[in-house]
Amino acid sequence: MKHYVDICNLVEGDVSAEVNALDYDGMIKEGEELADLHDQIVVKLPMTKEGVMAAKYFSDKGIKTNVTLVFSAGQALLAAKAGATYVSPFIGRLDDVSTDGLALIEEIRLIYDNYGYETQILAASVRHTMHIVNCAKIGADVMTGPLSVIYGLLKHPLTDIGLAQFVADYEKGNK
Repeated sequence: MKHYVDICNLVEGDVSAEVNALDYDGMIKEGEELADLHDQIVVKLPMTKEGVMAAKYFSDKGIKTNVTLVFSAGQALLAAKAGATYVSPFIGRLDDVSTDGLALIEEIRLIYDNYGYETQILAASVRHTMHIVNCAKIGADVMTGPLSVIYGLLKHPLTDIGLAQFVADYEKGNK
């Protein structure tokens, strides 16, 4: 568990730390141990009956939670009602099974806005740059994805062509 403390000491903001237990009592025991490690720790719980019950327990104690493996608006609603700090819909995995993952983000955003839920939408399983852009457009609060996808936001062929032209023009002017 030392690695969680090391990560917290390197970054600002919340750091999710996942429980391994599948039963309520085990989730509570592991979650309390994780939460005691550092103020930045967010206890990551699975979207199961026991996970939602544990989210409510931790929420009542002021401990942040991230309910993960969310694949429906109904699941996201239950997590918010339990007081989850974050809900993690896995949009890439939905896309993998021919379901619109971005539509799920839109549905969750609508529900949360309708009822004033403070639970943040953490778009997970992001696979490409347009996932990031579209999640930002439709109101996801947070995103987790591979660094390569984040770097992909920097790239555009017209930027590369324009930069090459600027360099060529500069070199012509300095001869």
